[in-house]
Amino acid sequence: MRWGPMEHGVLLRRYKRFLADVRFPDGRVETVHCANTGAMTECSTPGSTVWCSVSESISRKYRRSLEVVVQGDDRIVVNTARANELIAEALDLQLLPPFQDCDEVTREAKTPDGQGRFDFLVRGPGRAKCYLEVKSVTWQVSPGRGLFPDAKSTRAGKHVEGLVNARRSGHRAALLFCVQHSGIESVAAATDIDLEFAVLLNKAVGEGIEVYGYKSRIEPDSLSILSPISIELN
Repeated sequence: MRWGPMEHGVLLRRYKRFLADVRFPDGRVETVHCANTGAMTECSTPGSTVWCSVSESISRKYRRSLEVVVQGDDRIVVNTARANELIAEALDLQLLPPFQDCDEVTREAKTPDGQGRFDFLVRGPGRAKCYLEVKSVTWQVSPGRGLFPDAKSTRAGKHVEGLVNARRSGHRAALLFCVQHSGIESVAAATDIDLEFAVLLNKAVGEGIEVYGYKSRIEPDSLSILSPISIELN
C-alpha cells in the first residue's frame, strides 16, 4: 500500500493516549494525532525521529498524524490502523498463503452470534467461512523478538474467545499478528503483561484456532507484506 509524502520531525512527548508533540525542521512544535490505544512500549522515546502524514481535511483538529517512529536502525509503524489496511490489501491481492483460495473478503464482519465483530471474514469456493482478527505488534523486547500485547488488553482476550466460539460453530478462525517493527522476527504472548491473554491464546490453538505472523516492509512511500515470521506459543 502506498502512503502520501511524510513530514519528518522529532518526538517531544506522547500523552493522553491519542496525542503527541512533534518538533519539525522549521522549528515549529505541533500537536499531532496518535492513532494507538496501546502503551507504545519502547517506541515512544522522546528525541526519536518520526514520520507524520498530513490530511487535506480542513475539518480535522489535528491535521498531522504520527505514523512511524525511527529508533536506531529500526522503523516502527505506530498507527495501528495501518495493520488492518495492509492485511486488507494483502488479502485482496492473495499474498497470504493461508488465505490464497479465499476470493471474498468482508471487513468488520459480524461474529456468528451477532454480538460483536471481527476484522475480516474471508471465504472461497467450497471452503468454510474464516473469521480473521489482526493484531499489530510493535514491542521488541530483545533483538529479533517481539511480544504482544504491550499493555493488558481485555479486548484482545475477548477477540480470542470470539474466535474459539466461531470455531466451535464450525467455521475456520484465525489470529494474525502483523509485525510493524522492522527489527522483529518472532512473536510471543507477553505473559508478564497479560497472562490471561497468553492462556486464552494457548487454549485457543488447542481448539483449532490458526495463528499466523507476518512482517511488514516499512518504506518512506509504502508499506507492504515482507515475509511470514515464527510464533512462539507457551
